[in-house]
Amino acid sequence: MDFKQIQELVKMINKSNISELSIEQDKFKITIKQKDNEVQQVIAVPAAAAPIQTVAAVAPAAAPVQAAATSAPAAAPAAPKADNLITIKSPMIGTFYRSAGPDKAPFINVGDEIAAGKVVCIIEAMKLFNEIESEVSGKIVKVLVDDATPVEYDQPLFLVEP
Repeated sequence: MDFKQIQELVKMINKSNISELSIEQDKFKITIKQKDNEVQQVIAVPAAAAPIQTVAAVAPAAAPVQAAATSAPAAAPAAPKADNLITIKSPMIGTFYRSAGPDKAPFINVGDEIAAGKVVCIIEAMKLFNEIESEVSGKIVKVLVDDATPVEYDQPLFLVEP
C-alpha cells in the first residue's frame, strides 16, 4: 500500500462515521483510528511484527491532511514556570526547522515581537514543508526545540509573553 492510498483512506474515514479501520495485505497491516471526526492516529506495521511505525494525520481547518512517520517519541523539554507565558505547540509530527533553508535566517528569535498569523517555523512531514503560523501575539521568550530535530504532535515549540 503506498502513501497516496493511505491518504485516500484517511480522507474517506474523515468523511464517514467509521471510528476504526484495520486492513491487512500480504505482509502489511494498517489501522486507522478516528476521534471527534478527525483522524488522530494511523498505525502501520508489517504483519511479521517488526517495530511499529506510527503515521499521524492531522486535518486542521486551514491545512490539507498531512502525515509523518517517526520511530520513537521525543521528550518535550521542560518549560520555565511562568503563569503569563503562552506555549506555541506543534500541530503535527515531523521535523522542526527554524528557517526556510540552511543558509536563511530563522523566522523568529528570542526577543522578537510576533503577531498572530506570522510564520514561526516549518515542520516537514512526509517531504511536505508546512509553515506554522502563530495564533498569538507577543514576544518570544524561549525556543524549546533545536533546529532539524523531530517533534511530536502537541509538543511545545516556543514560549510567548503576551
